[in-house]
Amino acid sequence: MASTKESDNTSDTPSSPKNVYKDPDDGRQRFLLELEFVQCLANPTYIHYLAQNRYFEDEAFIGYLKYLQYWQRPEYIKFIMYPHCLYFLELLQNANFRNAMAHPANKEVAHRQQFFFWKNYRNNRLKFILPKPPPEEVPTPAPPPPASAPPQQSLPASNIAMTTAPPAPASTHSPMPYGLPSGSALAKNDMRNTGIDRRKRKHERSLN
Repeated sequence: MASTKESDNTSDTPSSPKNVYKDPDDGRQRFLLELEFVQCLANPTYIHYLAQNRYFEDEAFIGYLKYLQYWQRPEYIKFIMYPHCLYFLELLQNANFRNAMAHPANKEVAHRQQFFFWKNYRNNRLKFILPKPPPEEVPTPAPPPPASAPPQQSLPASNIAMTTAPPAPASTHSPMPYGLPSGSALAKNDMRNTGIDRRKRKHERSLN
């Protein structure tokens, strides 16, 4: 009876845990191997190699790729040196992508797009990081002041009388020489006499 009770008690008690495998170096070697493999996925040529050798047709390998997604956690992602590997690891969860990477043309497209990302990443990132300078304000020219006529000062009557020119006399002096008055017959006779004397002198010279 006692033996039967002891067997019943042993059947009711939970089974003792099995021996769990424990890494001798506390998982350091495993950590390094998985880190190296995950970062190899950053190379499209390596993914193409896995697809051509039918690794993606193995269900165990597909499960291993799902298991490696823990590298996306913050406590593990800090050890990643090639962040593109996490992007390709996410794409490898899709069967269409796994099948497409078996073709060399698709491998070249992925590699080309990756190159363009590396080429323009810094410039594209600086556009969002660096603050944009404020637009320069163009100074608007000030409108010219309205033209105002200078105030006219009224002059006194005495000044107006002084500034006005006196009226011209009725008879003005002639500008002729000798200061002879105009209308004098003496000046005309003298002019005629001198002309006659000159002619006589020329005629006498011609006769001589």
